[in-house]
Parts: sequence; C-alpha cells; structure tokens
Amino acid sequence: MPNHKSAIKRALQNERRRTRNRHVISTLRTRVKQVKTAIDVGDAETARSALPVAVKALERAAGKGVIHRNQAQRRIGRLVRAVNQLG
Repeated sequence: MPNHKSAIKRALQNERRRTRNRHVISTLRTRVKQVKTAIDVGDAETARSALPVAVKALERAAGKGVIHRNQAQRRIGRLVRAVNQLG
C-alpha cells in the first residue's frame, strides 16, 4: 500500500491508465486479427476493407503511447505488404 498522498494518487492514475491501455490493446489485437484471418483464408476483398481499420487502430495506439511508434509502423508495413501480396 502507498504511504504518501502522492503515491496514492500515482497508484490511482496507474490503474486508470492500465484499464485504458488494456482496452486499446484489446481493440488493436481484434482489428489486426481480422486482417490476418482474411489473409490466411485468401479473401483479398475482406483484407482490403479491414486493413484501414487496423492501420487506424495501430496509429491510435502509437499516438496514445500504448505501443511504440516504430512498432506500429513496422506492423502496418507488414500488414500492407501481406495484403498486397494477395493480388
């Protein structure tokens, strides 16, 4: 348990951020999984329509600091490349 007033406040802030970050990460994983599933099945149309949603989720997570911006760009690049290889 925190002993100082500032430590109590910091613990509350950390808990709020943790729940917010969990929501962002969960949404991000769902969006990326939709694209990857479409790629695995070979459904180019669904993959192309799900790609912008996944890219937006990755950029939003990077903007909030949930994931590093370089990680977001790397994952976006890999998704786009995989969708483009579908033809």
